[in-house]
Amino acid sequence: MTNTEEQQFLTDLEKKLWNAADKLRSTLDAAQYKHAVLGLVFIKYVSDAFKIRQDELIAAFNNSDSDYFLDPEDFGGADSAQYQEELAVELEQRDYYLETNTFWVPTQARWSFLQDNNKTVIGGAELPIGNDKTIKITSVGHLIDNALDAIEVANPKLKGVLNKQYTRLQIDQVKLAELIDLIATIPFVHASLNSKDILGHVYEYMLGQFALAEGKKGGQFYTPKSIVSLMVQMMEPFKGRVYDPAMGSGGFFVQSEHFINAHKGKIGDVSIYGQEYNHTTWQLASMNMAIRGIDFNFGKEPANTYTNDQHPDLRADFVMANPPFNMKEWDVGVSDDDPRWAYGTPPSGNANFAWLQHMLYHTAPNGSVGLLLANGSMSSNTNNEGAIRKALIEQDLVECMVALPGQLFTNTQIPACIWFLTKNKNARVSASGRQLTDRRGKVLFIDARNLGYMKDRVLRDFTQTDLDQVTATFHNWQQASDYQDTAGFCASVDLAGITKHDFVLTPGRYVGAEAAEDDGELFADKMARLTTQLKSQFSESERLEAQIKQNLKGLGYEI
Repeated sequence: MTNTEEQQFLTDLEKKLWNAADKLRSTLDAAQYKHAVLGLVFIKYVSDAFKIRQDELIAAFNNSDSDYFLDPEDFGGADSAQYQEELAVELEQRDYYLETNTFWVPTQARWSFLQDNNKTVIGGAELPIGNDKTIKITSVGHLIDNALDAIEVANPKLKGVLNKQYTRLQIDQVKLAELIDLIATIPFVHASLNSKDILGHVYEYMLGQFALAEGKKGGQFYTPKSIVSLMVQMMEPFKGRVYDPAMGSGGFFVQSEHFINAHKGKIGDVSIYGQEYNHTTWQLASMNMAIRGIDFNFGKEPANTYTNDQHPDLRADFVMANPPFNMKEWDVGVSDDDPRWAYGTPPSGNANFAWLQHMLYHTAPNGSVGLLLANGSMSSNTNNEGAIRKALIEQDLVECMVALPGQLFTNTQIPACIWFLTKNKNARVSASGRQLTDRRGKVLFIDARNLGYMKDRVLRDFTQTDLDQVTATFHNWQQASDYQDTAGFCASVDLAGITKHDFVLTPGRYVGAEAAEDDGELFADKMARLTTQLKSQFSESERLEAQIKQNLKGLGYEI
């Protein structure tokens, strides 16, 4: 959903990043250089953002119309040592950065400090860090670890998150210094792209590339940004607790922030909770939130959602996730009578309904759930799945089902759908202030398989118009305003109608076929015309077949 120029910028950025990884590839395995590159990219990004704010402050201190104006005449003139010293002191006041939600970066963690000293410290050096203080650095790896440690101390939310392992890397110090110089050329500033989103793109790209380099198959499915946007638009997480039990690098939280900002809401009205099993991804999600100034609770450690629930008492207002599809052997160490399985015990061979029930368990009485699952979840009757789906429908928890087009994911061809559930279909006011009508006993089905466009030869994506169409259909139905069933696209169905279809939730069963355009030709006339045309085509086929046989016979081949 970016324009051509923006996409070219991101493509060039990807090439630079992979060149950076190549610097280390010959001496480190993929699992190690993943952390080495991503740690330096993080320092580069927060330093760039810090420098932008610092430049804004310098301009403000020198602007007599600004509230920040620092009058040189009070300090002996603009060229005086006293004025320059006072300016330097003001630039180090942390409150100036926090007021614009700028991540605070200590002196020894700023990129300029690393780049100025990455050659000096080979073999060891003592470096000044301001206020007549110095630090002893023994190597380039120590220089980077010291920077990460300083960031953690200054930003307690990142304690235990950053990988301070550069000193222990078995790598040539000169090569590590060269890597710093290369990453220095990576731009996090663009005219139309948000710098935080550029960083997000960097992380997603690098994680995907590293997963390939490490030989991983399947595993994490990166949710297309347009699908995340669609789910956030439809759920409208304006206020309350937002929870993702399979959060990856935090994509749903980032899009929630975008949505809130776009609708003039306050990010402080939302509390973020998440859980992630993969240690690297858990770290990246924490960094993703920290640089955006979003308060978060991702538990005390990366952990298995089923056996080590990091938020056992949480009841969230909005629960959103894209968990691994059709996950097998998920239930090792999980009891069959776990209180989360209120609608039936999920089968060992597929975690789809385990994820769904886990999310419902953590949903508040007026809360809602948005869940991306494989299409099989809508119709499968094997190993108790049909019974669980029936119980969910009979308890009137299912609000909307959206069928998605194929080819949306970069690393799986499994067709997917979105489940939207709610614990309260009564008439009420939503978190976004919309007046919802009484929807008890009804489910909305949306077939979006014909929406979107091919962004390249293998990948499909949605336009913003597509997203708005689906979102408006859902919201209009919720409000009983300007909604009507549309053949081939959407249908509102009561529970009796779903029961007739054996509790299958595939939208295609209910929306029917798109109405054909009326060309004014009577049916009988059209059938006669088409039958005559078909007869003529059969005759032509027979003539061509005879001609081919004759030609082959002339070449000495008999068939």
